[in-house]
Amino acid sequence: MFIDFNEILTVGMVLFAVIDIVGSVPIIVDLKRKHGIIESGKASIVAGIIMLIFLFTGESFLKVVGIDVNSFAVAGSFVLFCIALEMILGIRIYRDEEASSASIVPIAFPLVAGAGTMTTLLSLRSQYHSINIVIAIIINITIVFFVLKSSSKIEKLLGQDGLGVVRKTFGIVLLAIAVKLFAANVKGLFI
Repeated sequence: MFIDFNEILTVGMVLFAVIDIVGSVPIIVDLKRKHGIIESGKASIVAGIIMLIFLFTGESFLKVVGIDVNSFAVAGSFVLFCIALEMILGIRIYRDEEASSASIVPIAFPLVAGAGTMTTLLSLRSQYHSINIVIAIIINITIVFFVLKSSSKIEKLLGQDGLGVVRKTFGIVLLAIAVKLFAANVKGLFI
C-alpha cells in the first residue's frame, strides 16, 4: 500500500472535474421537480459501488474483449476531451434518453458513474496507485452526497452565472488532463 496525498489530490480533482456534480446542480434540481425526492444516500452509494467495481474489474473485462489499457486510456482521453468541450462551449455532444426515476438512473448512473467516469478510472489506474484512487473515489462520493443533499441551496448561492463559471473552469482543467492522458498513453500503442 502506497498512500500519496499528491496522487489523491490529483486523482480527486480529475474525478471531481469528470463527475462535474456542481455543474450538474441544475439537472439535479430539475429531476427533483419532476420526480420528487432524490435519495442522496442511495444514489451516492450506488455510484461509489459502480466506480469501485469498474476500477478493479474493468481491466479484466478489457482483456476478455481484447483491448489493452493504453488503447482504452487513449480512447478515454477522447471522451474526456469531448466532455471538456461540452463544459467549456456549453454544447451537448452526448444525449441520453429521459429517465423515469431519479435516484439510481440517471443520477448514480450515468450522471455520476457514467462513461466518462469509467474511462477516467481505468486511465488513472494506468498511472496511479489503486489505494489513492479508492480514497479519491470515497472523497468524491462524499462530495456528491452533500451536493445532492443541498443542490437547491447551491443553485441559489452560486446562481446560473456562478454555476457556469465553475463548469467552464473545470472544463479547461479536464481538457488539459485529456491532453496529458493522450500524450502519456499514445506511445504505448506503437510498442
